[in-house]
Amino acid sequence: MRTIDHWIDGRVTAGSSTQTSAVFNPASGMQQAQVLLGTAGDVDAAVAAAALAFPEWSQASISRRTKVLFAFRELVNARAAELAELITDEHGKVLSDALGEVQRGLEVVEFACGIAEQLKGAYSEQVSADVDSFSYREPLGVVAGITPFNFPAMVPMWMFPIAIATGNTFILKPSERDPSVSLVIARLWSEAGLPDGVFNVVQGDAATVDAILDHPGIAAVSFVGSTPIARHIHERATASGKRVQALGGAKNHAVVLPDADLAFAANHLTAAAFGSAGERCMAISVAVAVGSAADGLLELLQQQATDITVGPGRESGVDMGPVVTAAAKERIIGLIDSAERQGADIRVDGRAVEVEGCSEGFFVGPTVIDQVTPAMDVYGAEVFGPVLAVLRVESLEQAIQVINANPYGNGTAVFTNSGAAARAFVRGVHVGMIGVNVPVPVPMAYHSFGGWKDSLMGEHHMHGPDGVRFYTRAKVVTSRWPQDALNASFDMPTAR
Repeated sequence: MRTIDHWIDGRVTAGSSTQTSAVFNPASGMQQAQVLLGTAGDVDAAVAAAALAFPEWSQASISRRTKVLFAFRELVNARAAELAELITDEHGKVLSDALGEVQRGLEVVEFACGIAEQLKGAYSEQVSADVDSFSYREPLGVVAGITPFNFPAMVPMWMFPIAIATGNTFILKPSERDPSVSLVIARLWSEAGLPDGVFNVVQGDAATVDAILDHPGIAAVSFVGSTPIARHIHERATASGKRVQALGGAKNHAVVLPDADLAFAANHLTAAAFGSAGERCMAISVAVAVGSAADGLLELLQQQATDITVGPGRESGVDMGPVVTAAAKERIIGLIDSAERQGADIRVDGRAVEVEGCSEGFFVGPTVIDQVTPAMDVYGAEVFGPVLAVLRVESLEQAIQVINANPYGNGTAVFTNSGAAARAFVRGVHVGMIGVNVPVPVPMAYHSFGGWKDSLMGEHHMHGPDGVRFYTRAKVVTSRWPQDALNASFDMPTAR
């Protein structure tokens, strides 16, 4: 059985780990590897290596840092197919989707290659007689990222390129469900010329996470995952004096107005709901059909969901792969069962989907549920699976009220041909990322990613300008080079 190790101080190591966790192929349902579960000692070793590397790396010139980043970008681009295959084998998403994940991660690497523009400080001369003032930003030190199973390449690449570009050293704790890609990334950093200890990987589970949160040598923690865990991360890490950005769960609504192109809306909603088997924090899980749009939209959604090809992610012609674990499959089916008991109309039922040759795989087919209400379990829970719930309302105002009443505020979208309606929606919803005729409004790397309400714990969004601010702190210098002796004053200093 293949064992997936840690990467500490520039090399693969088993560390002090003795316990392991199974890594499955979701399409076959069979175990394909085991991953070491790190200990507090392994976290100590990674922090020690990162702390030792920090003084040199933090003082490295921006030119040196960006040279490494450009080299890393080229290596990732050259090995994208290999990374995608690892993602598909351990997560289950189709290869084209896995390649898209790598590309979205590369966009942040490319943003970090231009870090010099982001780190330019400000200079004010002669703020007082013979006194100048300037400000700039410095790295924090050793920082850590705790990342989810659904994007084992992209989400870490939302964190570490900017952290490393700004002069920090980094410890990655990937999901134990699909950890292999993290070691390939570590090797690519080494090939790109990154000094040993600047990038480290500690595999593990909740015990490893808590060791990271409690460690006094770690200055900041980035996290993406469910809201309960995000809340735990934020509370525990801030209690130990760390800076924290913790992105939580989502319940993303897409509103379809009667004036929208229903065929266009249905096509994009289908992709947004069932791509990656719905295991995206930006997946559309609720379609809010306004007035007369409902019946026509449901007919189109039903047809398109039925036409989706479900199967192993490596097979050509497959639109949607399995969910990540047997437990995830059981939970999703349980929520569909609950919706049926509570009076919803199951228009497309994915509970009994069969995939030839994959009877043990973790497959749930596309599911469309009509007549859903906010009181139902399938609406209240973050399903994180290929389930699209449809709510019916009579007006745009009611749709906005539904969205704002939901505790999550990650992403949302509106389909309309009315600029006035789109503007009212954009200004009215309490959500961090909004699409207008764009169902999955993930911002480009030079903007920041993050939600509101229970979708974000902490102040900072991820990557883009907010990412730079998160991984640095400001320093302001006031200087004077006097030519003549001056008497000091006991009064508050003022400009003169």
